[in-house]
Amino acid sequence: MKIKCPKCDKNADLSMDFSFVTCEFCELDMSYGEYVKFVAHNEKTYSDILGDYAGSTEGESAGSLDEWD
Repeated sequence: MKIKCPKCDKNADLSMDFSFVTCEFCELDMSYGEYVKFVAHNEKTYSDILGDYAGSTEGESAGSLDEWD
C-alpha cells in the first residue's frame, strides 16, 4: 500500500501486514508504530488530533505529545 513519506513527501510503501514503512527515495525504514509517532510529532494537524484523545476535561489541558510515547 502506498502512503505519504513523512520525510520526503513522496510515496512510501506500507507492508501488507502493516508492520513497517519504507521509502525508496529517502531510504526511510521504520516500523508502522514509529511512523505514526513520527507523523504525530511533526505534522500539526495530527498532533492536534492526538491532543483531543489525551483525556482532557474542561479547564485542563490535553497534555503533550510526550505523554503519548
